[in-house]
Amino acid sequence: MRISEVFYSIQGEGKLLGVPSVFVRASGCNLRCAWCDTPYASWVPEGEDWPISRIMDAIGSHDAGHVVLTGGEPVIAPDYEVVCDAIVAEGLHLTVETAGTVFKPSPMDLASLSPKLSNSTPWQLDDGRFAAAHERQRMNIPAIQRFIDSVKGFQLKFVVAEPSDLGEIESLLSELRGFRDDDVLLMPEGIDRATLARRALWIVEECKKRRWRYAPRLHIELFGTRRGT
Repeated sequence: MRISEVFYSIQGEGKLLGVPSVFVRASGCNLRCAWCDTPYASWVPEGEDWPISRIMDAIGSHDAGHVVLTGGEPVIAPDYEVVCDAIVAEGLHLTVETAGTVFKPSPMDLASLSPKLSNSTPWQLDDGRFAAAHERQRMNIPAIQRFIDSVKGFQLKFVVAEPSDLGEIESLLSELRGFRDDDVLLMPEGIDRATLARRALWIVEECKKRRWRYAPRLHIELFGTRRGT
């Protein structure tokens, strides 16, 4: 698996907010989100191929019971299933962070599904050259449903920038089954504290109306966009 970084921090998003975790960031992504905060694993993927032994040694160097396999998009990596098998075989709790555009059967404890809304399409970036491909690939409802149907636990986490995003979320949810209201999390788009705080106020109110969860970006609030946090 091509790896851009491995680090020990706390989970900054979702149901496991605040849990100490080792993050294994796969490099490479089939999407090009306009607001991507890890371009070094997506827009300009870096890193090198690591054998399974090196990945497991890096995880084992930290005293943590939780591992987060993230990206980029880890599910598209050729040895994704092998890495998942190795992590789970060690008795570690595994979260896989994915946009849900591709499904591959693999063991995990939590599928952190982050379907990409139309606010992610990079029409204005890099002369829009990735926009059409991103738009074609960003949503795969059958793949998302397969994750929901096959994993131990899951969350549906949406990056929200404007109130108009809510109708898009509701439309998507109407095509899915097998989730509860508190499986749906709204996370403000933003990579600085001021933007997150501004959007949080109205997003919280919308979550209250629908019994969805508000999901802060704790790592941004604590560390900003500094890598390895």
